[in-house]
Amino acid sequence: MRASAARGRPLLLFAAASAAVFALDQATKAVAARHLQFYVSVPDEGLLQLTLTHNAGSAFSLIGQNWILIAVTTAVCVVVLAYALAGELARAPGRGVALGLMLGGALGNLCDRLRTGGVIDFIDVDIWEWPVFNVADIAITVGVGLLAFQLLRGRAHT
Repeated sequence: MRASAARGRPLLLFAAASAAVFALDQATKAVAARHLQFYVSVPDEGLLQLTLTHNAGSAFSLIGQNWILIAVTTAVCVVVLAYALAGELARAPGRGVALGLMLGGALGNLCDRLRTGGVIDFIDVDIWEWPVFNVADIAITVGVGLLAFQLLRGRAHT
């Protein structure tokens, strides 16, 4: 593989992960909004249910509505994108997927907030009053965990 192609691969993985998460998040939210009724769980019992909610708060509904959070989310998106485009992924190529997951999820939820004033959530896991969430929330959480693992692993090797 040529050096220029190898340098572009992390950016391609970043862009692909981000676009895939954004598309999957928006598609699943559209299907949920079209086929589910608000606050009616399907099935009505069980470990995994689909329950349509509109979250005007943030962070899995744990933080109240706050427009400052939209500004912070936007700023984080810009910083992650700038990091990727500035060539930093070429120095740390393993971070491309993690950052792509986080950016795609953040953009998915940001799009909802700008369009509806809140986020569509629909995945309801009946464990310990766990909040209802969506694909974007999963991607952000997995991306943060993956990035933390990579950073901690890198420190262990230095």
